[in-house]
Amino acid sequence: MGREEDYTIKPGADLTRANLRGADLFGADLSGAFLRGANLRGADLFVANLRGADMSGAFLYGANLTGANLSGANLSGAQLVDANLASAKLVGANLVGAFLRGANLSNASLYRAKMRGANLTGATMPDGSVHE
Repeated sequence: MGREEDYTIKPGADLTRANLRGADLFGADLSGAFLRGANLRGADLFVANLRGADMSGAFLYGANLTGANLSGANLSGAQLVDANLASAKLVGANLVGAFLRGANLSNASLYRAKMRGANLTGATMPDGSVHE
């Protein structure tokens, strides 16, 4: 039997422009990580800790961020088209100019989130309504 490798990502890791497309990051601790411009298309970030992460300009098309902690994260200009952010914690997150078209934000916490210029067309909002 082969031994299971430990691929722990250290908090604050610099993953700028990394290609993590389709990565299984279920429950990962990426707090304070630098993910600027990273490709996380279709990545599984279910209940991941992304508190304070810099994800500006990241590509998160169709990513699963259900229950993820994105408090204080910088998601300015990020592409979150069709992403699942159900029950995600986005307290104080920067979503200025982010693309959330078709995203699922049901039951998400957006307290003090900055959303100026964000594209929310077709997004399911925390109260279950669909943004027009």
